[in-house]
Amino acid sequence: MNLKPLFYATSLLVAMASCKTEQKVEEPQQKNILFILADDYGYNDLSYRNNSFYETPNIDRIAKEGTAFNEGYAACQVCSPSRASILTGKFPARHGITDWIGAKTGEKWREKNRFSKLLPAAYDHNLNKEYVTLPEALQQEGYKTFFAGKWHLGEKGSWPEDHGFDINVGGWDAGGPRGGYFAPYKNPNLKDGKDGENLTMRLAKETVKFMKDHKDEKFFAYLSFYAVHGPIQTTEDKWKKYQEKALKNGVADKGYEMGHFLPIRQTQDNPVYAGLVESMDDAVGVVLESLKELGLDKNTIVVFTSDNGGVSAGDSFSTSNLPLRGGKGYQFEGGIKEPYFIKVPWLKDKVDENNTPVSGSDFYPTLLELVGANLRPQDHQDGVSLVPLLKGKQIKKRPLVWHYPHYGNQGGEPSSIIREGDWKLIHYYEDGRYELYNITLDQKEKDNVALENKDRVKDLKTKLFDYLESVNAKYPEKDPLYNADKEAAYLKKIATKKLKSLEKQRINFLAPNFKPNADWWESKQTVD
Repeated sequence: MNLKPLFYATSLLVAMASCKTEQKVEEPQQKNILFILADDYGYNDLSYRNNSFYETPNIDRIAKEGTAFNEGYAACQVCSPSRASILTGKFPARHGITDWIGAKTGEKWREKNRFSKLLPAAYDHNLNKEYVTLPEALQQEGYKTFFAGKWHLGEKGSWPEDHGFDINVGGWDAGGPRGGYFAPYKNPNLKDGKDGENLTMRLAKETVKFMKDHKDEKFFAYLSFYAVHGPIQTTEDKWKKYQEKALKNGVADKGYEMGHFLPIRQTQDNPVYAGLVESMDDAVGVVLESLKELGLDKNTIVVFTSDNGGVSAGDSFSTSNLPLRGGKGYQFEGGIKEPYFIKVPWLKDKVDENNTPVSGSDFYPTLLELVGANLRPQDHQDGVSLVPLLKGKQIKKRPLVWHYPHYGNQGGEPSSIIREGDWKLIHYYEDGRYELYNITLDQKEKDNVALENKDRVKDLKTKLFDYLESVNAKYPEKDPLYNADKEAAYLKKIATKKLKSLEKQRINFLAPNFKPNADWWESKQTVD
């Protein structure tokens, strides 16, 4: 793959790359925010970094016109915790939502028939109402707030309107599009359009309507796509486009390698997923063009990011995150590193790219400072403002912490992570082992150097568990009914039958006569 360079040989604390001299935009009095959040969208699933398969000119535009944070991370390898961190400025161990809401814990985990060594820790199932969220903080500054799309931060009573959003279109309990990507949607908070209407474009148009209705007010528009979460679906035309592209690129004989618990996709050649990605990019384009048409492009901050890595295992086995290891649900870079772009139109001599490690928790204070509001360190305890980095300056060195005391549906292991500077330490709860990687030199996480760096392991371990203890983090427990023979039999089945079926499906998606069903998910009825 023709990858844009991911890492640089200079300090991660120094604001990097070139600064463009652009047409000057005066700092406006009314400062709006458009926050675009994709679901399960990987670091390399866009043409800005990887031009071999996916086509995303509109998302690329945000990256090129703004600042791209090459070391941008989600706060967790799965969705609900990351989403809570964006809204609260807290790491998951602190806010208490450490797994996707609905995942089984404790003895109920045995119902999954995974025969695991540990029973996953308990977690909060609703976003705590005592937390002052980002939209609530902005409401106090006179902002009109709007939410569209995926919520997945609690049941009724803990929906967007209960946490600072004046308007909620489509946000509720569910973590995926229950009715798929074409109407009818089976969503209690989204009125159905005509049969076959595209969900992703519908959410974009709802966002445009909100911005048009409130263009003379300060607004915070939070467009939270269900895309590109499974079930992956696309139109016949888009499938055909990427089927031909994959064949032209050359189809690998082998598309998967067996991970610890599940096969992991190694190829970007899924035409259904690529079509879904392009549909999301189309929707982003509609929103960006509408900003310009409404005369709001010069006074609206635009953010684009994702809630976790691309799905390389589990769910729909959609994409490969290579050269990053793993994907959604994993403790490796492919699970937590994200597209992370911030565009501030009036920023003078903005920095094009930056290599400082940053987190989803940092959006809260960053956006407050950008609109001229006071920071709230008592609320966004784990987030720091990135405004100095946007201006080519530095921020104070600090560690980032991830805490996932669960087994991921995608094959991830119960673990906690700390990254400080170049170094990343992973602690595994099954056997207490540690892995240490120099991420700058070893982005693929192939060279575990823990034994050669015992002092660094000790230092990072202390910082990690001091933090976890300070926020009363919860931990998994050993399962007294664990049976090694049953687990071995389960893993053997996965490594044979599941792996074989996935390879068959991959080739089937590329077959000239491929049809998902009789009507392409009703998408042929789609109307603009």
